[in-house]
Amino acid sequence: MQNNPDKLRIMIVDDHQLIVDGLISLLSEQEGVESVLGFTNGKQAIEQLEKKPVDVVLADVNMPEISGIELTSIITSRFPGVKVIALSMHDDSAMISRMIGAGASGYVLKSTHISELMEAIETVATNAKFLSREVQSIIMQNIYTYNDPINTIEPRVVSLTPRESEILNLIAKEFTNEEIAERLFISERTVETHRKNIFVKTQTKTIVGLMRYAMEHNLIAREK
Repeated sequence: MQNNPDKLRIMIVDDHQLIVDGLISLLSEQEGVESVLGFTNGKQAIEQLEKKPVDVVLADVNMPEISGIELTSIITSRFPGVKVIALSMHDDSAMISRMIGAGASGYVLKSTHISELMEAIETVATNAKFLSREVQSIIMQNIYTYNDPINTIEPRVVSLTPRESEILNLIAKEFTNEEIAERLFISERTVETHRKNIFVKTQTKTIVGLMRYAMEHNLIAREK
């Protein structure tokens, strides 16, 4: 069957099956959409793209094995005709900057309305760029706060959430994921998600590198 050139082929990559299923259901009903595929990891997505490319990929930022940043870089280098939109819960400018730097054509928060998401998909499909209104607001706030030019998104100081700061300090004390989960009354999966966020925000890859960065930027609480 031939593809309809006026219809969009969309792929969703998110490690939460409920989100994948929900977006497939929502997007499949939208006018101008030919097909919607969904995968829960980047490896599956790449394998599918090698068989049959799509027009637009909606990629979560935090995923196991291959992060959204890595996936975006792979897609934009190996499948230049495929556009990537970051669809994330992260609203900090460092994450936005990293995804755009990896080649994403757009960045939309998961709290967006389906109409804005479709606007983003249709926009990047025409080789244009798209930032959701919330994301534009975050970038503008960063510009006014740090007096940075419009194309400088990354802030001077990494901003960790209170929970991420808690976990970073426990990592510094050599607590394991299990011990951190027990201490904070959260699941180990949640701890691992926060750890990944911390590594992404600080642009570090190892515990040693993370600790060095944290000490240099005063992110670890001093013992009293």
